[in-house]
Order: sequence, then C-alpha cells, then structure tokens
Amino acid sequence: MEKGLEISLLLDFYGNMLTEKQRDAIENYYNNDLSLGEIANNLGITRQGVRDAIKKSEAILYHLEDRLGLAKKFAEMQKGVDTIVECAEKIDYYNRRLFRSKDVNDSVTTIIEIAQSLCE
Repeated sequence: MEKGLEISLLLDFYGNMLTEKQRDAIENYYNNDLSLGEIANNLGITRQGVRDAIKKSEAILYHLEDRLGLAKKFAEMQKGVDTIVECAEKIDYYNRRLFRSKDVNDSVTTIIEIAQSLCE
C-alpha cells in the first residue's frame, strides 16, 4: 500500500491518540498535500518542527497498529464482507435462472443488505 494511503488509514483509526499539533501536521502533509513550509506557517512552528511532528506521528501510528492491528482487522473484515456479497450475488443469479425461490431471493437480499450496512 502506498505510504500516504496507509498513513491516512491509520489516522482514521488512531488519529485521536496524537496531540492536536501532531494530528494537524500529519493530516495537512498527507491528506491536504501541504508542504512543510505551508504547514509551518499555519501552525506557527519551524519547518524542522513540522518534520519532527510528522516523523513522531508516523512512529506512533505504526506502533499502535503493530500493537492493536485495527486497520489490518478492518481490511480483513472488508475483504470478507466483499466475498459474502459476491457469493450472495452468485446464489441470487442461480436462483433466478433455475429455482425462482422467493425464500432464497429474500435471504439473498437480507444478506446483501446486512453486508452493505456493515461497510457504512
């Protein structure tokens, strides 16, 4: 995974564990694509201070993910839900072509609705 996407995902899970200044620096750098100079001006600190805040924030986010693994578990769950939806769609396809069971159709619809609600 690209580092920027990885950091953005980790921020979603662990961003509240950072100080406000750390969170602002790393969000502006990765999510808003601001330069160190622009972030320094916005936060009223030096470019070196911004760089240090970003590096420390990255280390904290990676450490939290190593310990807790929430982002990895989420990605695995998302993959499982996608597989469930694919299987339900196959069942629906064969049911419509071969059996035309209203009960199967209703069950497939329920499975897909639940899977989609888990991803919201």
